[in-house]
Amino acid sequence: MKIHEYQAKEIFARYGIAVPKGSVVTTAQEARQATATLGGKAVLKAQVHAGGRGKAGGVKVVRTAAEAERTARSLLGTNLVTHQTDARGVPVRSLLVEELADIKQELYLAITIDRGFRGPVMLASAGGGMEIEEVAASRPQDIHTEPIEPVLGLMPYQTRRVIARLKLAPPLHRPAAQLMTALYRIFTECDCSLVEINPLIVTADDRLVALDGKLDLEGDALFRHADLRELRDRAQEDPLEAEAVDEGIAYVKLDGQVGCLVNGAGLAMATLDVTNAAGAPPANFLDVGGGADDEKVSKAVSIILSDPAVNRVLVNVFGGILRCDVAARGIVLAYQRRGATLPLVVRMLGTNVEEGKKTLRESGLNVTFADTLGEVAQAISRAG
Repeated sequence: MKIHEYQAKEIFARYGIAVPKGSVVTTAQEARQATATLGGKAVLKAQVHAGGRGKAGGVKVVRTAAEAERTARSLLGTNLVTHQTDARGVPVRSLLVEELADIKQELYLAITIDRGFRGPVMLASAGGGMEIEEVAASRPQDIHTEPIEPVLGLMPYQTRRVIARLKLAPPLHRPAAQLMTALYRIFTECDCSLVEINPLIVTADDRLVALDGKLDLEGDALFRHADLRELRDRAQEDPLEAEAVDEGIAYVKLDGQVGCLVNGAGLAMATLDVTNAAGAPPANFLDVGGGADDEKVSKAVSIILSDPAVNRVLVNVFGGILRCDVAARGIVLAYQRRGATLPLVVRMLGTNVEEGKKTLRESGLNVTFADTLGEVAQAISRAG
């Protein structure tokens, strides 16, 4: 689960990481008042779940309260399109109004999960700011990677090694080590998949300040964090993905036209590969899981059918915990409720497969059955 910059900074502050003075506003008049409180100069930052805001016009420096009001009016209520969004962009419903910073140096610091190491790693670079992605692409040697052993945690010698790579002046060594330790505590105690400060700045008076911040929270661990669950901004999510989250369904919107219903992540990935190879790109990744009943399957299929890009549906189910007859009843229920007529390609194997096929045959739906992945590829190509 993603959260906004201002929410991340509130968490940073609780752990002793310095952040700029600022406040969140939702109207142009509030932006004017907040800027006046900061002395008439401020930076206005669109609060969206997407990177690349600066280059997309979502971060503006203002020099008067009146300018802040005009700028806020031009941003609020719009959709911001960045390189991390689709063509529709994401809605700007709030702004973070912050004091201007006197920047002497920009750094990059983050902790995320490294699948190769199978654990957390700290990433650090002396080239922070908006060009960090260019640094990663063209000069990867300038980004230091520090694997962290989960049992031991972040060790003092590791912070010293990162400090050396960042070439910080001696007076900043202790504050930098304390900041890194705090960042790792946030990562572990809040069950994060990413904690990022970009840029982490050195100010003219030699302080380390998190000028920007990003936290991604592990969704499967949110049951432990009732307070963090409240930080979710549903408006920033794809509507169908948000609906799926509410129903406990694993769903990711993709760019194709084949709606896919699968049980099991591995089977889902294989199914996406098959449809792509057949020249029929998938419209989604959807794993209904093993413990679904008729209603949950129906809800999953309804989410697929709600996507206007979908022109045919592929069901690839291995009946185990989720029996084939349950899946079939849920599919028919969804089609009937929505009055849908889209072609349906079904591959069912496992428990109660004949009952499931019988339910689909007698439903009156436009169903094509396939027994192998090769037959699935041929059938889904013809159905388009």
